[in-house]
Amino acid sequence: MTLYALGVNHQTAPLDIRERVVFHVERLGEALTEAKQRLAAEAAILSTCNRTEVYLSGERPEQAAEWLARYHRVEPAELGRYLYTLPSERAVRHAFRVASGLDSMVLGEPQILGQMKDAVRSAEAAGTLGTVLNKLFQRSFAVAKQVRSTTEVGANSVSMAAAVVKLAARIFPSLKDQKVLLVGAGEMIELCATHLAAQGPERITVANRTLERGQGLARRFNARAIELRELAAQLCEYDVVVSCTASSLPILGKGLVERALKARRRRPILMVDLAVPRDIEPEVAELDDVFLYTVDDLQGIVQANLDARRSAVDQAEAIIETQVGQFMHWMQGRESVPLIRQLRDQAESARQHELERALRLLARGEDPRQVLEALSQGLTNKLMHAPTQALNEAAGEERRSVAASIARLFRLTP
Repeated sequence: MTLYALGVNHQTAPLDIRERVVFHVERLGEALTEAKQRLAAEAAILSTCNRTEVYLSGERPEQAAEWLARYHRVEPAELGRYLYTLPSERAVRHAFRVASGLDSMVLGEPQILGQMKDAVRSAEAAGTLGTVLNKLFQRSFAVAKQVRSTTEVGANSVSMAAAVVKLAARIFPSLKDQKVLLVGAGEMIELCATHLAAQGPERITVANRTLERGQGLARRFNARAIELRELAAQLCEYDVVVSCTASSLPILGKGLVERALKARRRRPILMVDLAVPRDIEPEVAELDDVFLYTVDDLQGIVQANLDARRSAVDQAEAIIETQVGQFMHWMQGRESVPLIRQLRDQAESARQHELERALRLLARGEDPRQVLEALSQGLTNKLMHAPTQALNEAAGEERRSVAASIARLFRLTP
């Protein structure tokens, strides 16, 4: 049984590659089932705006890279340039670092932990989460908790949502006179709403495919909610647009934004696209008076205030290394399970044979003391036969090695 992880993230692949290998929620169960059928006994998929990763435990994980490319209709050679493959211990270390926020675009950000938990729930629902991956992820969550509670890695975090506010401050003197449109109603949009609402904008509106969910988020921030189909008519009213949906196709096209600009009489719009795949067509950036930023564009901003937390990274890495060692010890123990089971089965067979023989003798009226004596001698002979034979058949260096092993196994003094 092999543990294996592979994927792309914001460090290894540009946005246009990452958005091509996203696993959309509506097809995640299907993808997990296929991965289990073709690749491994256990599978889990973590797919966010900054990374797509496949975790496997099974016998044929080396085929995973080809499967990932084929599934997303990407040439294997093209994807291979950006793909990282992590076997065994490296996969464990990577999972622990991801959960702890050490591998995120924003060092120490907590959102990834919730996304990993979603990945586990999806794998569990699809029937692809087995003993090894479940243990890996549960240990990852425990490590993340330890890192956050004992180090300063997550202190004063600079999130993507906070970066949006910093961007707005570069373009507008104050958000108090600006109208904000949030497209989507997921966790990232909720974080953005929290940061933007604190600036006291003139108006916040939430546009979502499901009006009821949009209204639920809007009520928390004294905002209003609209349906996505109303965007075309109302986009021109907003100065700041932040979008993050799970749509597989762009929601805001160049033509729609162009018409909104004409209605605004060329007043500028800040547009931030936090979705992968992108919600806003890249061509929108070609328009005058539009300031369009993607998740990759925000990376420089979120790095600005990370120095204080970097000093805690070494401490976090030390915690992770200790936990990796413990997990690998558990994995190695699992490798011995079939041998231990076989050893116990052999001993049980010997016990049953001697017990049945003893019961037959007792039924014939033999002396119980002599029967018990024969039973104990029979068990001893059977259990000692294999190691004694191995020692007698060995010679030279092999004999010394077998002798040392027997002495260690039976705790004998050489």
